[in-house]
Amino acid sequence: MLSILLAVGLFQASGPLQEPAYQPTWESLNGHDTPQWFKDAKFGIFIHWGVYSVPAFCDTSTYSEWYQYWCDSGAHDGLERSFHARNYGEDFQYRDFAPLFKAEMWDPEEWADILQRSGARYMVLTSKHHDGFCLWPNQEASLARGYPWNSVETGPGRDLVGELLEACKAKGVRPGLYYSFMEWHNPLYENDKARYVDEVMIPQIQELFQKYQPQVFWPDGEWDHPDNLWKSREILAWIYNHAEDPELLAVNDRWGKGLRGQVGDYSTTEYGSLGNSSGKGMRAMRPFEECRGIGHSFAFNRAENYDIYASRTRCVRELIDLVSKGGALLLDIGPTADGRIPVIMQDRLFAIGRWLEINGEAIYGTTRSPFQKAPAWGRVTAKDSVLYCHVQEWPLDERLEISGLRSKIRSARVLGGRKDSLPVTGGPGAWAVELAGEYPLEHATVIRLELEEIPEVTTSKS
Repeated sequence: MLSILLAVGLFQASGPLQEPAYQPTWESLNGHDTPQWFKDAKFGIFIHWGVYSVPAFCDTSTYSEWYQYWCDSGAHDGLERSFHARNYGEDFQYRDFAPLFKAEMWDPEEWADILQRSGARYMVLTSKHHDGFCLWPNQEASLARGYPWNSVETGPGRDLVGELLEACKAKGVRPGLYYSFMEWHNPLYENDKARYVDEVMIPQIQELFQKYQPQVFWPDGEWDHPDNLWKSREILAWIYNHAEDPELLAVNDRWGKGLRGQVGDYSTTEYGSLGNSSGKGMRAMRPFEECRGIGHSFAFNRAENYDIYASRTRCVRELIDLVSKGGALLLDIGPTADGRIPVIMQDRLFAIGRWLEINGEAIYGTTRSPFQKAPAWGRVTAKDSVLYCHVQEWPLDERLEISGLRSKIRSARVLGGRKDSLPVTGGPGAWAVELAGEYPLEHATVIRLELEEIPEVTTSKS
């Protein structure tokens, strides 16, 4: 019981018992407000990087960060297992990859600059994935296994979490950390999960917050066990009560079996799936975030070819689509083991950044489309009495029809366009913007509509 009290923050080394702001109940924890900055951000970068970046291989239908599991299980008709035996040898263990994860080309300032240029407002780094390897100098990781298992004791010899988070803060990119509850090949996790939670998981999470104060916390690997085994309520109460500024902290919904979409400051989908074993959907009062890769794998997969990677246009339009639905995009990159962000990934990030330089006001701080269905020509976002029409199919007659909008349009213009204003014809429910003299921009062209009131739309038309 003492470990729980310590985790929650109810037990003090000296002085009387104090009542913390958050109690270890979902009712109390759900009282934490989603930070406004997170609601407004809309775009973040996920980074999967670790020991698995050395083999960097798996079937192209799945994730290479699961390499150890695929080899253990003989998945995909033994593809990964045979690859491992052929290239590294039958006796080469996964732990032997750690010294080869050197990050010798890594420059955290360069990474932070790339993230800033992408237009991302926050980032989430995998501090520890399911293999248990820690990207910061954590003693529990090595003690539990009996061999060096963090990035300072082996491999890079550097505090990858600390260096990258500091570089991102300097560039104005809010820092976040992913953390896996489960671990493969951890004897304590395999034999005594309760001890693992008390002796490894809780100390690691506490250390991450005490040393680095992330503004986004992204737990994962929770799906096999209920929150009471993970002591999720106690951990989250401790986090909220000990965060440097709890009003700026955003945590996701992955806190135990069946809880996705039900708890936390925001819901998470992965390639469009909530993945909630309870079958429940997402709470309407919380924002959601979709995570996906530029390739299919989250970590770098050398087996992926050019056609698997999303195009520049697809990346931009994915962001637009999610924001029009009230969501955000956490777009993943998988750096190489030597510390480089693959050029094709940089290219996609820079394309998004260039588009946002012109059209950022149509993304940041906006709300979902007021229309029930997306129009045939594209997507819509909103901000107070402004509608942003993201035109992906330029009308051949250069006349953008906006069906179902009853509010009067005060003015219209193209963001980054040639004209200060465009003619508006028609009337309530059947407006049209005349686009003659303008031209479609790359990926999507945004038409800004200033209305005389908060958008009012009909419910029968798109």
